[in-house]
Amino acid sequence: MRIELHCHSTHSDGSLPPGEVATKAVRTGVALFCLTDHDTDGGWSATHDAIGDTSCVVLRGLELSCRELGRTIHLLVLGLQDGPGLTALHERLAQVHAERSDRLRRICERLAKLGMPLDEEAILARSHGRTPGRPDVARALVEAGYCKTIPDAFTRWLRDGGAADVPLLRLSVGEGVALARAAGARVSLAHPHTLGEPMLVHELFRRHRDAGLEGIEGGYGLQGPAESARWLILARELDLVVTAGSDFHGELNPAVTQPGRELADEHVGPLFAWLGLDRPD
Repeated sequence: MRIELHCHSTHSDGSLPPGEVATKAVRTGVALFCLTDHDTDGGWSATHDAIGDTSCVVLRGLELSCRELGRTIHLLVLGLQDGPGLTALHERLAQVHAERSDRLRRICERLAKLGMPLDEEAILARSHGRTPGRPDVARALVEAGYCKTIPDAFTRWLRDGGAADVPLLRLSVGEGVALARAAGARVSLAHPHTLGEPMLVHELFRRHRDAGLEGIEGGYGLQGPAESARWLILARELDLVVTAGSDFHGELNPAVTQPGRELADEHVGPLFAWLGLDRPD
């Protein structure tokens, strides 16, 4: 089955509006879809309306940025439900948004000292209505001629620990999982390979599996079977649900040209049951 549980729109760092991402997913045969913009579910209404009465099942969700074990940890929050828990999550994300805006200003201050002045207020104005972040600064660096490409801007200046990077105080994984579960959602660890060491992934699940970190992204982006194998083995060992997504961004990640990943049939039933959904025929 083709599913998409990890993708982005203009509400975070994607290049296409949320409705267009959803429509593109349906056209490529996606049967289960969730837009997971960074730290916001602002594209929910548009994706829900775009999918409409098609056979594709649509979930409300986001990709939550956390910090633990000295690393940035991204959690896929899938199936948010209206209620007090979602209100509390939105309130916490509003704080995150304010912190990100302050961080963007401080990054611009560092770049100015490095001889690359940018108009931070203009950058923030362009990100109005979504979560501002380093990709916005990267685009500005390219537009100003300081860098050739967005990846170049990250590699030279904006990567974690880079000369212009400013550390962001992130949610702990424990707080993130608790907020997501209180809002009725399920939680999966995004792109586990980015943590570098399998033992760190083991440790994350040891700490948070019982609290609700029950899924792992076993199918990611353009990864082939060999790259996904170790995470599928870990899923069996720890009794985790396997999720999959393309991490579609549009032009920011041109290698991924369309949303959707194939998920092996053996994982489809457990995934739908975990999400509280009836498996389609």
